[in-house]
Formats: sequence, structure tokens, C-alpha cells
Amino acid sequence: MRTTVPLEKVGRLVEGRHENPFEILGPHEVVEDGRRALAVRAYLPQTEQAWVVDPSHVQTPRPMRRIHPSGLFEAICPWTEGAVDANRYLLQLADDRGNRATMHDPYAFPQLLTDYDLFLLNEGKHWKSYQRLGAQLRTIDGVHGVNFAVWAPNATSISLMGDFNEWDARRHPMRKHIPSGFWELFVPGMGEGTVYKYQVRHGDQVVDKADPYGFAAELPPRTASKVADLNRYQWNDGNWMQNRIRTNGLDAPLSFYEVHLGSWKRPGDDPSRWLTYRELAHQLVEYCLQMGYTHLELMPVNEHPFSGSWGYQPVGYFAATSRYGSPEDFMYFIDHCHQNGIGVVLDWVPAHFPRDAHGLRMFDGTSLYEHADPRKGEHRDWGTLIFNYGRHEVRNFLLSNALFWMDKYHVDGLRVDAVASMLYLDYSRNEGDWIPNQFGGRENLEAISFLKELNEEAHLQYPGVLTIAEESTAWTGVSRPTYLGGLGFSLKWNMGWMNDTTQYMRHESIHRRYHHDELTFSLIYAFTENFVLPLSHDEVVHGKGSLLDQMPGDLWQKFANLRLLYSYMWTHPGKKLLFMGCDFGQWNEWNYDSSLQWDLMQWESHQGLHKMVADINRLYRREKSLHEVDFEGHGFEWVDCHNYDESALAFIRKAKDPHDYLLICCNFTPVPRMVHRFGVPELCWYEEIFNSDSTFYGGSNLGNAMGAMAVNHPSHSRPYSIELSLPPLATIVLKPRRG
Repeated sequence: MRTTVPLEKVGRLVEGRHENPFEILGPHEVVEDGRRALAVRAYLPQTEQAWVVDPSHVQTPRPMRRIHPSGLFEAICPWTEGAVDANRYLLQLADDRGNRATMHDPYAFPQLLTDYDLFLLNEGKHWKSYQRLGAQLRTIDGVHGVNFAVWAPNATSISLMGDFNEWDARRHPMRKHIPSGFWELFVPGMGEGTVYKYQVRHGDQVVDKADPYGFAAELPPRTASKVADLNRYQWNDGNWMQNRIRTNGLDAPLSFYEVHLGSWKRPGDDPSRWLTYRELAHQLVEYCLQMGYTHLELMPVNEHPFSGSWGYQPVGYFAATSRYGSPEDFMYFIDHCHQNGIGVVLDWVPAHFPRDAHGLRMFDGTSLYEHADPRKGEHRDWGTLIFNYGRHEVRNFLLSNALFWMDKYHVDGLRVDAVASMLYLDYSRNEGDWIPNQFGGRENLEAISFLKELNEEAHLQYPGVLTIAEESTAWTGVSRPTYLGGLGFSLKWNMGWMNDTTQYMRHESIHRRYHHDELTFSLIYAFTENFVLPLSHDEVVHGKGSLLDQMPGDLWQKFANLRLLYSYMWTHPGKKLLFMGCDFGQWNEWNYDSSLQWDLMQWESHQGLHKMVADINRLYRREKSLHEVDFEGHGFEWVDCHNYDESALAFIRKAKDPHDYLLICCNFTPVPRMVHRFGVPELCWYEEIFNSDSTFYGGSNLGNAMGAMAVNHPSHSRPYSIELSLPPLATIVLKPRRG
């Protein structure tokens, strides 16, 4: 058959091995019989007949002839006045049943990616790559459609497939930008909600992949991506965004309520159904306002195939999980939180990704996002793969993803998961099972560089956002600025405090005198980082039981111990984080697949604990001395840290104004200490403003009534002192009242 295109190129196209179908398909200027002409070619499998239609001459379609049995059609159009417009023509198709359809030719439209885009992407500096890659809704010359772009430099070919082309990958091969390795195609007529995948060929290997930049996805166990419009939602959180830099300040009260959206609460009429983002927005905001929390911290909402991973093995890094609704629904959730003064922080997982076939693993047939060598590329404990932080395009993917959530979803920060696993090449590895860095050390220099750049760009581009590291080692300067040699995080989880304190609280009270250092050790390093004190989901899973169940003693003592733990935590230097269910004393270990035990709230003991957490949150927010100077030593003074024999502690917390301070006393035994002298800095009345042993919380109501008057009696290296009664297993807080 006579054609204007070399047959060997046609062969590569129909075999799915052509890197640039635009060389064959679409409009091409040719010379026919010595005259200038326009060749229009279209690859239309399962089409019996085809025509080229000029919109200005709809009544006179030009027949196309089949130039290859697989369905490659061509029409030679004379180049005369009124001939086919190279950018606006239509294709008319007829199948073997005579059904006809009309469509624009995808190969007649210009591409979205510019040379500058490709340069920045390859350099790893395209911070808003999510505005170019993935599925972008766009309009060209009045024609609406979707522009698809994906990075796969080692693929032989890539084709689009989905419900729009009956999952026939032959019909939409993509063009490769050489040498950048990005593939692209504009599909006219396509709109929001279209389900799609990329069929990626590498040699003889063919695999169907979800879009790494997909903004939405099918509900698992389905795995395809969905076209979504992220620019339609009208935000109403301007006041919050304008004031966020102050609300999220390091001198502000930050009390995080950690939530797994799928198991916080289930509908009463259908416990197997998840609440939607919009339902959760109203119920969670109401709850946070009732309890005094300042922020929600959400366990990962990125799309993830396995619910049992709790979101920590994500596939859709740019997709809010469809389990609870659409991207717009999640925007509504955050917007509603902001309008009610509640910040939203997301757990984010740049440390590893799962092996699911539709995900990032071997994306273009090679180890693209991950290291090829398993000694650097595998987390064997978790069965996951490690990102190659030394590859520019991979860094760009992760960095722009972090910025994406701050930009498109207005999130107030990211809690970065498993930072320790990123920092150390030998993390959870045996001798000989890891590769030293270029200097022979165990530090992952590429990951360190990535984390520094992440924090620099996040704080530069979105002032007021928080970046929080879950980092469990003694790495220096995690929450110090990069210009001082730190990693640049805003805050760091204090895993040492969490481990020591929960271990101490699990001891029977009679034995606590032998473990007093587990309480006091945290103050040796408390001001070396900007710490968050976390009692997170990790403390109530994997056989540990609930926090209430971990407390020793009889039923009364279990509740008293938990009230003591929380009140000690809220008065200790550092920001606060508490996992859902812990604030009312859930008995069961957390289960991601069922609701919290809200029915326990019918019991007075659980109600009392619940009220105490609400009150300590309000006290924390009201008293500047409990939050203004969390990260410097001049905000804290020991009064008595040596009384191991009675398992008692006393300390002072101070605001920026040193005259604004509180005296905190804790008794970690069930024995009331009826007359206990503590040194104080002033001769004045000290009002008892909080007592975790109050009957209002389910306690025994021992304490100091309205407070106590200081006397001119030196104690604890201070000129004055007061005598106090210490209730059993309780914390009391006193405030000086002058004049």
C-alpha cells in the first residue's frame, strides 16, 4: 500500500515500540505529486472506516484509507484555501456495526511541557511539577481535554488506557521527550472523573501503572487513577491562612489530636461504613473545640492499597484517599477546620513505598524511584522499597509532593514518618548488608541533603507551616536551622521521653522509687531540640494494649495513673500529641477496622478522664508559662527532682515574662502526702488552679482547697516555701496571686 510514512516506523507503532508516535500520527505537511499537501494519519484499531472532517465543511468529510491492517488510516488533503485546518479537524469513525463517532485527533495538538519545564524537572527544581505532570485539565483553541505527562526514561513506549478507550492501549500511544525521559499526550474531549492507567513497555515486559502524579484514584481494591480538578474549590479560610504564622509559632500552644479517619467513628446505623470527609469535618471540629485541641494530625490520607498499612505504604502520593470522598471533599474538611480555628497536619511518608505492581516499583521496567541494589533500596523489615534520593527527578517528585499539600490543600504542616530510617544507611541492617557512603560512614548523605532542602523550601514558600520529624535517635540538630548545620525541621517527636515515661508509668507504684531517673532524665536533653511529647498510635498497637490497660493497679488506680500521666505530660516542656481514644480511656487496643469505643462514655470514670483532658488542654492554652518557652532552659526550673523515695516531683514553668510562672507538683504513688514543703520564689498566696485528683475527674478530691500561703521559711534553695498536700497519683498546679 502506498503511504507517505516509512513502513518500518509503522511496524514499531503497531507493535507498541515507537517513542514518538507524533512522527507518524496527526497532521504532517507532505509533497504529493509535486504539490504541497497535508497528510492526516490516525491509528484506529477496531475501526472499519474513517473520515477527516473540517468543522467549516462538515458536509464534505474526506475518506481515509487503511494503510496497515492493524488500523492505521491516512488521508491526503490538498493544501488549498479552505482545506483541512491542521489544528482543528475532526475524525469520524465507523465500526463494523456501522456505529459512528466523531472526535478530535489527539496528535493534532501542541504539548504542555516546555523546554524550561523539562530542564527544571531534570534538575530536580520544578517545585510545582504537579502543575505539569499527571492529568492536567486544559483547553487548547477552545477544545477541552486532559494533558497527560509521566516520567519513565527507560520505557520503550507508554500508552494511555482507560474507560475512555475501552482499555485498549493501542489507541493512545504517548510521545517521549528525548533526552529528558518524560512522556506526554493531550486527549481532547476528556473530562473530570475519567479513569485511566499508563501501559508501560520495557522491551518485552508490559505492566499497567497508576499515575504517580494522579490527583485521585479508584476506591481500593481497584487501582486506576482518576482525572480530578483541584482548582474549582472556593476556599473560605483567608483569616486562618493570614494568621497562621502566629498560630503555628513555636511559642504558641500546640496540642495535636492524632486521628485515623477510618476508625475514629463509624455511623451508628452502619458500623461497616466509613464517615465521609464532610461528615468528619463537622464531627471532628466539634470534638476538637470541646476538648481544646489546637490541631488535628491525620494519619496518612494518601491513597494506599492496603487499609492495614494505616496509610504508611502509599501509592497515590498526590491523591487523597477515595475511601472518604473526593479531593474537593477533603478540601472542605480542611477549610472547615480552619474556619473554626483548628490546624491540620498530615503524616507524610517519603522514606519508603510498597511493592504493589501498579505503583512506583520498577516503574519503567527498571529501578527508577528506588535503588537497584537491595542493600540501599529495600526495607526488609517492612517489605518496602527506599527512594533514591540522589536522583534529581525522584527528589523533585517528593519535594513537589510536600509543597503540593501545602498549596492545593492548605495543610498546616507535615509530620515526616520514619526519619531515622532515612538518615542511616545501616538502619535495621546487619553487618555487611549495607553500603557505606563516599566517606565510609553510615550516614545517608543524599537523604540528609533531601531533608534539608525539603525544610528550606517548605518554610520559604509557605511561612507558618510546621515540619515535624518522627526521629528516634540522638541525631544532632533535627529541629535546628540548616544554616546552623541542622536538618531544618520545626519540631521533633521526643521518642526518648515517650519511652522512658510510659515505661516508668507501667511500673507498680511500689517499685517506682527504683526508677526515678526515667522521669528526670528527659530534662537533661529537653532543650536540645524543639520537642513534641507524643503518645501516638504506636503506643496502643502490636500487643501493647491501650494506655489505660497499660497502667498498673486496680481500676481506680488505672484511671488515676492515666490522669497523672497526661497532666504531667501537659505541664512538661514540649508541645503535645495524643492519639484518639486515649483521652477517654479506651480499653481495647486500637483497631484500624472498627470505631473507637465511644460507648464507654456512659461510665463516670471515662467521663472524668475525658473532662480532665479537656481542662488540661484549656489550662495549657490559657497559661503562657506552659507553652511560651518550651525549648529553652530559662522556661523551666526544678524545685525538687531528688525525692525518689516518695516518687514525687516539683518544678516551675515560666513564660517569657519570668514573673508569670506556675508551680507543678506530682505524686506518683497512691499514698497521699499530707504535709509537704516546697521552696517558692515569692512570699504570696499560691492558688491551686488544677488538681487531677478532683472528684470532677473521678479522683478522691484530696488537695489544697483554694491554695496555700507562702511563709518566710527557706527550702529547696529558695527564700520562701509553702506546705502542700499531695493527692495520690495526681498532679497539682499552683499560680502565684499577688496583692
